[in-house]
Amino acid sequence: MKKKIVLSLLLVLITWIIMDLLRPVHKDIRQFDPQLVARLDTEMWRSYYDKKALKLFLQLGELLRKQFNIPFWRSQVIAFHAARAAFVFKKGKERAAYEKALPSLKKYYTALQKISTTKFDIQEAARLELEWWIVHRQRAQQQEGNLEKALAESAAVIYQIHPEKLQTYARYRTEAMDIRDEQAQGDGVSEAEWKQIAGLLDQCWEALYRSVNK
Repeated sequence: MKKKIVLSLLLVLITWIIMDLLRPVHKDIRQFDPQLVARLDTEMWRSYYDKKALKLFLQLGELLRKQFNIPFWRSQVIAFHAARAAFVFKKGKERAAYEKALPSLKKYYTALQKISTTKFDIQEAARLELEWWIVHRQRAQQQEGNLEKALAESAAVIYQIHPEKLQTYARYRTEAMDIRDEQAQGDGVSEAEWKQIAGLLDQCWEALYRSVNK
């Protein structure tokens, strides 16, 4: 009897997973809750810099479900690709090592495009995402303004608008990174500073939402 119950539950689980992975989902990625995205973005920054890969993975899954209506199991698969890319990159010390994150980024953007009603170039989206990561990591060797430019170009490909329309978004995001990076060089980021970062990210995502929905 117990064996039959276990097999029945297993069948239900398998059916659920298959339905989640195959059920068609269509979402306008320009429509999102900027405040919720900003909150989760702040939490993901903290998980990334605290080297909490599992926590980052779970937060990514939550973001995908709440903002894109992606079914549970599919959101887990997509979140895995994104989290893996982030931590492969984190371990890198040079461009060749950073580029090992590209395959996971391409899988992430491939999955995202499948549900998006706004189509974009997957290869270019992955390349530009990695590029701004590298520009941020190597800021000491970069010219002023390069990070803002890289951030705007990356988002512009995904949302299919001109990068110039994303300058405000990129500026707020860069300012948030400045605080995190500067404080990390000293005594670490305090709770007050994380609150300041959260405020800038809130303005950042509000600016992005306004820009892509004009």
